[in-house]
Amino acid sequence: MTNILTQNDIRHVDYKDVDLLKQFINPHGRLLSRKRTGLTAKQQRAVEAAVKRARFMGLLPYIQK
Repeated sequence: MTNILTQNDIRHVDYKDVDLLKQFINPHGRLLSRKRTGLTAKQQRAVEAAVKRARFMGLLPYIQK
């Protein structure tokens, strides 16, 4: 099973790519698990770090209302 990152040949997850990061967040604003996204452990850590950085920079909200 291929995931979004390998399908689009994305090697580096950028925190400024908000549209990509929103695909890994559920409607409540929580990160989706590796089971749901199909990411490898290394990719999941990169996505988590990018989401945290984007939240800190104000590009993504911490919670959804």
